[in-house]
Amino acid sequence: MSHPRNPQILLTPAMRDVLNAIAKAGRPPIAMLSAAQAKQGYALGAGVLEVNAHKMARDDTLQIPVRDGAVLRAKLWAEHAAPNLPVLLYFHGGGFTVGSPETHEALCKHLAHLAQCAVVSLDYRLAPEHTFPTAHNDAFDALQWLAANATGLGLDVTRMAIGGDSAGGTLTTATAIAARDAGIALKLQLMFYPGCSPEYMPSAHTFEKGFLLEKASIEYFYNHYVPNLADRHDPRFSPLLADVAGVAPAWLGLAECDPLVDEGVAYVDHLRLCGVPVDLEIYKGVVHSFIQMGRVIPEALVAHADAARALRQAFA
Repeated sequence: MSHPRNPQILLTPAMRDVLNAIAKAGRPPIAMLSAAQAKQGYALGAGVLEVNAHKMARDDTLQIPVRDGAVLRAKLWAEHAAPNLPVLLYFHGGGFTVGSPETHEALCKHLAHLAQCAVVSLDYRLAPEHTFPTAHNDAFDALQWLAANATGLGLDVTRMAIGGDSAGGTLTTATAIAARDAGIALKLQLMFYPGCSPEYMPSAHTFEKGFLLEKASIEYFYNHYVPNLADRHDPRFSPLLADVAGVAPAWLGLAECDPLVDEGVAYVDHLRLCGVPVDLEIYKGVVHSFIQMGRVIPEALVAHADAARALRQAFA
């Protein structure tokens, strides 16, 4: 994408107000915090700008065993207790370092409400305690477990999708590729502003500072999860380097004023060149993480509705 010399002019008034309020709060940049401090701060701040969480008829806690013997927690939310529901397996964002099902609870419940599906939100293991490829392995192991246990959970194994935002979007790309190789049929892979490239693209410099997610923050997260620089060229971490022919159809929602926006656009092109059906939406004048600001950023609600529509169409 082309970017103006003064990218601040792209911001919507509401988005600019949010960024100004965050700046006035004077909180230290996340890159100045320890991982433990970052985890705590992110958990405390999650939901401040979010829509009110919908009430769910099902609010279950699942225990999912993975390849190294660990057992991961996941939340299952569904607005109705009807049997044979389609299901979205969701991977939360947070740079592989922060976040949880609870930080993305309102978003997941809103998607469950709008798409009339169940959402399973995975509490995958985080850096720096767990480095690459732990989160990637956790994500695919959870999908395999869900495919094997969906019927017993009242879910429709023939109508499964995966999705996530930011780092969770990156996990989605890798899990869709692994699902193809394992013969697990997915109806859709749904991604909000995923990281896709081993190298920074022009948007990382255009929106380097002052647009919520900063280039220094990206490097902070990557240093925690991928301390070995060579691993950044692993196709699981950088799906632009992967063979994606035959993966599930994709829907991507990107933020215009995001260091990662060029990576998302490049990945759309990569998928299309490999023959994968893709729908792309770029939400103008908003920044990374905007989908968790539905209380004050109208584009967040539009993005929720667009993503839910893609899910409904895929499940149909």
